[in-house]
Amino acid sequence: MTGSEYMMECLVKDLTLLLMERRNMDLETALNTLYTSDTFSKLKDKRTGLYFQSPGYVYDFLEKEIETGVMA
Repeated sequence: MTGSEYMMECLVKDLTLLLMERRNMDLETALNTLYTSDTFSKLKDKRTGLYFQSPGYVYDFLEKEIETGVMA
């Protein structure tokens, strides 16, 4: 596993926990919400560098996407 893959996995864990805590989602719903989001697509794209950002920063994008249906 590369460093960027490890950072991405840690971010996925943190984002999932934030969804569970802040939106009262169960684990399955939180993972499904994250993995099917445009935010996650951008997170997987190493060219965006989004995986270098803090969980709170990325969560703000995810939250806006959930609210509006589009990534801000």
